[in-house]
Amino acid sequence: MPFIPHTERDVAEMLASIGAPALDALFDEIPPELNCGGLAHVPSGLSEMAVTRLMHERAAQDGFYSNFIGAGAYEHHIPAAVWQIVGRGEFYTAYTPYQAEASQGTLQLLYEYQTMMTRLTGMDVSNASLYDGATAVAEAVLMAVRASKGGVRRVLVPATLHPRYRAVAEAMVKSQGIELVSVPWCTHCGHTLPAALDAYAAEPAAALLIPQPNFFGVLEPVDALTDWAHAHAMLAVAVVNPLALALLKPPGEWGSKGADICVGEGQPLGAPLSSGGPYFGFMTARQSLVRQMPGRIVGRTVDAEGKPGFALTLQAREQHIRRSKATSNICTNQGLLVTAATIHMSLLGPQGLKNVAMASHANTRALLEKLTALASVERVFTSPFFHEVVIRVRNTPVADVLRALRAQGILGGYALGGDYPELADCILVCATETKTGDDLTAYAQQLERILSRRNGRDPLVPPCAYK
Repeated sequence: MPFIPHTERDVAEMLASIGAPALDALFDEIPPELNCGGLAHVPSGLSEMAVTRLMHERAAQDGFYSNFIGAGAYEHHIPAAVWQIVGRGEFYTAYTPYQAEASQGTLQLLYEYQTMMTRLTGMDVSNASLYDGATAVAEAVLMAVRASKGGVRRVLVPATLHPRYRAVAEAMVKSQGIELVSVPWCTHCGHTLPAALDAYAAEPAAALLIPQPNFFGVLEPVDALTDWAHAHAMLAVAVVNPLALALLKPPGEWGSKGADICVGEGQPLGAPLSSGGPYFGFMTARQSLVRQMPGRIVGRTVDAEGKPGFALTLQAREQHIRRSKATSNICTNQGLLVTAATIHMSLLGPQGLKNVAMASHANTRALLEKLTALASVERVFTSPFFHEVVIRVRNTPVADVLRALRAQGILGGYALGGDYPELADCILVCATETKTGDDLTAYAQQLERILSRRNGRDPLVPPCAYK
């Protein structure tokens, strides 16, 4: 709450009006033995000016960094109007609208969100929504298994999928006897080779996951992968960055028939990085699979008088007690983030989203050009990419490079060695539309200085002063 208007006199007058002697009297139904008493380690209240100063000092301790880390969470500009509108009471406090007659505004917003997501992904239906991108992938796996004929409980997962998505999906489905089979990637191109999938065709699978772009930022051959999945009686499950779809072919148009399910992380659509969340996951699908979709689905209808209205559809509240036969209720109240995404997409529009995607891609290309001009840096994969790219740093440990960059106020990227040991000398770098030419130049100059000192056996810069 940015402003509390009630003075002590106001509070006293309100208590007198209702006949209560003190604020504690409003909670007298709580047994005294449950009262924890005062908070001994919490200091006394400060003035507004003192609190503002304290918070600025605390924020300054975190420092300011030029961020070139992506890896699934991206720093994009969010128009001020987005969260100003989201912060309005009618949006900020809205919960899952079970009572449709009293929640028409919330339901209409969710319906508009669903409409935008189906148009962005080229699919038929959308839910509103899921917990985050990782759990959305897990839900897509469960959905594909439910929809499979013959009870197939095996899903092909490219190793180029986000490592955290793979880990979360494994944790969520392994107790249900679902096998996630890892598919290798081409170390030259950086993507899954359709021909390599033939080794997995002998045994039935419910689905093939297809990331676009993949974790390395590389564009997968989605048409060939989708057609291969369908040719082998599998569902094609797209795992996408929604911003990339402003430039790339939507999953609904992949291959000859299009993908069957599309999921991803919605954070690029108006959600700040915010120390890792909250974010939200999205899911769209073919109409034929709508009854297998988890989460909330809002439909548009008419009342007895023919007037348009909105309601939750295809899911009775009681279905969530049907144990293994029920679809997931994992969405919780992600409606706040969905509201931000809806407003964000509305303000930017199709061309605005395309401009952001193009600027991000252009900045990453420019950064790659500057970095690979250095003698000890090279591009790793040959395939096209979106706004992330993998570079190799020779003769210097990646951890040392990133630590030295951080000491200069630059978050230089994501070290890939922890997830891909064969890429221990590689960094995944990302540049969005928030980066200027000066930012790119500063990164390249600092990296050149660090590598030249290291190669000359001079000591690296001191450890980060912000620790």
